[in-house]
Formats: sequence, C-alpha cells, structure tokens
Amino acid sequence: MLNELFMYTFTVIIAGVLSLFLCFYAQFRLKDAPGVRPYILVALFSAFFTFSYAFELASPSLERIKFWLNIEYLAMPFIPVFILLMCFEYVGQKLKPYLYYILFVIPIITIFMHETNGLHHLYYTSMGLNSDSPFPILKVEHGAWFYVHSIFLFLCLMISIITLLMKLKKAKFRFRMQIILMVSGIVMPIIANYFYLNGLSPYGIDLGPISMSISFIFHGAALLFYQMFNVTPIARDSVFESMKDGVLVLNQNGVIVDFNHAMLDVIPNLKSQVIGKSIVDGYGQLADIIRLEAELDYELCLDEEKTYYHIRFSTVRNKNNKIIGKIITFVNVTERVLLQEQLKNLASMDGLTEVYSRNFFMQESEKMMESLSMTWGKVSVIMFDIDHFKNVNDSFGHEAGDRVLAHVAGLAKESLRSTDIIGRYGGEEFILLLPDTPLIAAYELAQSIRVKITESVTPFMNQEIHVTSSFGVSSAQIMEGDHSQTLKNLMREADQALYGAKRKGRNYVELFEQAFEYSS
Repeated sequence: MLNELFMYTFTVIIAGVLSLFLCFYAQFRLKDAPGVRPYILVALFSAFFTFSYAFELASPSLERIKFWLNIEYLAMPFIPVFILLMCFEYVGQKLKPYLYYILFVIPIITIFMHETNGLHHLYYTSMGLNSDSPFPILKVEHGAWFYVHSIFLFLCLMISIITLLMKLKKAKFRFRMQIILMVSGIVMPIIANYFYLNGLSPYGIDLGPISMSISFIFHGAALLFYQMFNVTPIARDSVFESMKDGVLVLNQNGVIVDFNHAMLDVIPNLKSQVIGKSIVDGYGQLADIIRLEAELDYELCLDEEKTYYHIRFSTVRNKNNKIIGKIITFVNVTERVLLQEQLKNLASMDGLTEVYSRNFFMQESEKMMESLSMTWGKVSVIMFDIDHFKNVNDSFGHEAGDRVLAHVAGLAKESLRSTDIIGRYGGEEFILLLPDTPLIAAYELAQSIRVKITESVTPFMNQEIHVTSSFGVSSAQIMEGDHSQTLKNLMREADQALYGAKRKGRNYVELFEQAFEYSS
C-alpha cells in the first residue's frame, strides 16, 4: 500500500520538479521569444498544481485532502488558457485584446465555484473517501459547473493542438519536431483525464498531475534538443513588430492591410482603425509617392526635427503569380543623408572663408544663368580682391592673413541677398554673381562692400589690421540659349575691370565699360 502511494506521489513530484526547471530555464534563456511568456506561466502554474496534488495524495484525512484540493484549484483552471495563448503566439496568431479577457472568465468562475462549493454544490454534488482504496483517495460526484470547466479545458487543448498541427505541413524538420513534441505534451493530460473521468484510473486517482511528468519530458526534449521557441515557424509578431524599418502592407486596391510598430515613427496617426482604409485618404505627399511607387529618400519633419527614410516597394503575389498587394518599407537613412550633406558641404564650401569653392560657385552660377535665360533677365558679376594681401602675410604671418580673408568674406556675405552667390575664386580673390541686378545696382553694392572693408579692422594678437579692396563689375542681359558663354564673358569682363581698378590706385570700384575705354 505504502509502495503504491509512494510511486504515485514520487511521479507527481517529478512532474513538479520538471515543470519548475523548465519554467526557470525558459525565464532565463528564452524569455523574449514568441510564446515563451505564456509557457513560463504554464510551467509555473503546473508546478504549483502538481506539488499541491502531491500533498493531497499524502494527506491522511478528508479535511486535509479538501484543503489541498482548494489550493490546487487556484492554479489549475488557468493552465489550459496559458497553453492556448502559448500556441497562438508560437505560430504568430494575434488575438484581439478583448478575447484575452474573455478567455479568463471561465477559469475565474471555476475557482469561485470550487471554493464556494459547500454553498451550492454546483461543482461537486458530494465528496468523500474511496472505500476501495488502500490509502485515502478523494471520491466525488461532479456537478454541472465541473462539466462546463471540463468542456472549456478540452476545447482549449484541442484548439491548441489544431493550431499547431495546421503549421506542421509547411514546417522544416526542426520545427516539425518542435510541433510534434509540443502536441504530444498537450495530448497527455487529455488522455489522463479521459481515464480519470471514466473511472479507469487506479483507485480513482486523478491522473492529470501524474501525466504532466510525461508532458514535461516532451517539452524538455523540445526545448533542449530542438530549440523550441528559439526560432519559430511563423513568428509574425516577433519578426514583423521588432523590425526597425517601418513596413506598410497594402492590397491590390491600395487599401491598408497591416503595418508594424515602426511605421508610427513615419505616420504617427496610424491606428488600428486605418486597417481597411485607402492610403490616399489624408496622407498627402506620401500617398502620391506610394501611388507612383517612387523609390526615393523621403524627408519627414516632426517637431522641427528632420528624419529621412528611403522608401522601397515590393509586390506580393499569390500562387498563380497574380499581384495581390505590395509591401512598402521605410528604411531610416538619416545618418547616410546627413553624412552626404556634410560631404557635399565640405566639397562645395571653402573651409576658411565659408563661401562657395570655385568649382561649386561655377556649378551654381550655371544653374542660375540657365534659369535667368528663360526670362531674359539681367545679371551682374563682381570680382574683388584684397589690396597688397602679400604684405599682410609678410608683416603679420599667414594666420593673420587667414583671419583677414575670413573677415572680408564675412563683410561681403552680410551685404548679399539670399539669391546672390559668392565664391572664393582663388587666393585673396572673390567673385559674386547677382541675378536680376542691373549694372548700376551692382556698382552700388560693390561700393558698399568696399567702404565696409575700408572702415573695418581685423583684430589679431592685440593688433588691428587694416586692408582695402579693389572691385571690377560687369553686367549683361541673358539671352535664351547662350547663358554658359555669357557667364564666361561676364567673368572675363569683371576681371579686366578689377585690373582697371588696380591701375587707378586700388581701393576702387571699376565698371567694365570704363576699364574697356581706359585700356583702349
């Protein structure tokens, strides 16, 4: 008698130890994998249930047995729910939030009915000890709610099994072994309860807790040998939602089918309610880009902060190769775009004076001239340099010369419009292109800059450096088709005028017309 009782109790304890071990193993090794959190709760509640049942088997009286039975029912009703949730997460099925709450309604009612059974006898109609057993074993007559709970438990387990088996055909070997072992572990309590409910278990012992030792052997094999939960066959939520890139899924009619959490960084007002609505409704420029399937860098400005995304498109086809939708991916390329802008600035700007380099000045001027040729606009060019700049370097050193160059460039920039272009032409020489500016206006601007430079000083090591500048000005009306040649002519004319200013004693503004007359 004692040997039989020890065997049953020992088997139940082994089941509890196994489930507790797998609970800790999953918690510390696999806690972020899909399906692991419900599995941890399954293992924890199962350990609680089986250890409580071991105490029930060891109890010498009906009162002690009832006490441990009530303890068991604090955990047992939730186990099938967590198994179901585990299987849903494992295959990537997402339940709506309200369904989670509904699933826990019957277990909570079951606990209430069980703990208050003495008031209504809806769970057990009678309770006593089995007279045919060599040791105290509970014998009960089941009430109506017991069968409600049993049907609920059976449905949860069967739906779990079906959910797993539906993925078996498409799964690779490792995943198939995971699924087979998981299903085997879930089937064992169903078989054990069949024997118990039909009076086929020895002495009427509840074989459910005993069967869990076999269940967790299967689960242990799946975890340790086939990496259950490490990689899942269709872990949609884990992969899709954890992607750093925003993903938007549309059907063939441009209707939003799905999106991941990262898309909220791109379109903050995306909510679950947009599912089933067209992308063209309320998304402005982005909708146009998606409609045209234009792969490009998209600039997003939120809270005065710019973010850049590269938009990519890929089609979704069915088995008949028919297009049924498209996937739009938003890859954050902000670092790349900012780096390109920095490199562009380094290539386009003169680092010392912070004006355009000569090459970039020519590029921007060509664009401006082409634009002006469409309207036959007037344009002027000013070239100027710092008088006797070599003397500054010889007297104060090259560092002082650099200070003077930066100071003079800054004074010139202060006088320009946003449409004007300034560049460092070489050494101490600068060039300005002034769109929509006649000769007289360019002359007045040059005079203004000349006076500023003359009246200002450049501080350097407790000294003040005074310099002057000479200016040459040319102007022309841009004719359609000849803008490139006109720019070269204007630069040559401004250069001739500049040398005319130097011949007149420097610190002077010379117009090309005057320089031409003087040289002739």
